[in-house]
Amino acid sequence: MTELKYINANGLDFGYFEAGPADAPLALCLHGFPDSAHSWRHLLPALADAGYHAVAPFMRGYAPSGIPADGAYQAGAIAADANALHEAFGGDGDAVLIGHDWGAIAAYGATGSAPERWRRAVTMAVPPLGGVLADFFNYDYGQFKRSFYIFLFQTPLAEAGAAAHDMALIDGLWRDWSPGYKDAAEDIAHVKESLRDPDHLAAAIGYYRALFDPTRHVAAYAAEQEAVTGTGEVPTLYLHGADDGCIGADVVQGAVDHLPAGSRMELVDDTGHFLHLERPERINREVLTWLAE
Repeated sequence: MTELKYINANGLDFGYFEAGPADAPLALCLHGFPDSAHSWRHLLPALADAGYHAVAPFMRGYAPSGIPADGAYQAGAIAADANALHEAFGGDGDAVLIGHDWGAIAAYGATGSAPERWRRAVTMAVPPLGGVLADFFNYDYGQFKRSFYIFLFQTPLAEAGAAAHDMALIDGLWRDWSPGYKDAAEDIAHVKESLRDPDHLAAAIGYYRALFDPTRHVAAYAAEQEAVTGTGEVPTLYLHGADDGCIGADVVQGAVDHLPAGSRMELVDDTGHFLHLERPERINREVLTWLAE
């Protein structure tokens, strides 16, 4: 991975990696949980070779990025971060946005609230929330089991449970979510490094607490928050692993119905939740082909 750099956007200092010339069209890559900016180590050079200024920041609250003073971890806040990073990096209407997991949620909100900033988007592993949240309690028992960590993170036990036994919960989630990915040790080590400090771990859990608790929402992000569950207008490629152990493939069958016009969905065989790490050549090809259209 390239040298770690820092930039200020939306009142926060973000650590980031980059590849490609700074004056090329921006390709912003956003990670999810439990993950880090290292997750994009395969895609960044491919994007740079395709003519982009590829940038992968650590999301708010994930070390070495800052912890927001207002404690805002709602989806609208991370969407606002994406648009602020677009501004900070000098992006224009040719910029593209790529997000995995929570990064996908940020992408829905960012492109929906400021479509003039983004030409195309790619989202992975979390379908549009407008469909997911509306149908949450219609899922079968299997999906409720897969979602156990979300319920844990609503409780006062969340931080202690996530930190116990050298953050063994993170090891277990990677093992369950991407059962075919046998080389996750490097990725997991980076995640633990990012979340080892209790304040940063609490920040990552804060995303989930804000998901179902509107009292944790900050009014300044109301427009982005509303856009997260809207359909938007930026054409989006949605990629999902057929063997995803976090959100089952059955849950995302109707995802394309909640994407903007001109979008499409691809279910990737023999791949789990961290599909861009498990099948980097396949995912790089899918992303670059989409962005070239």
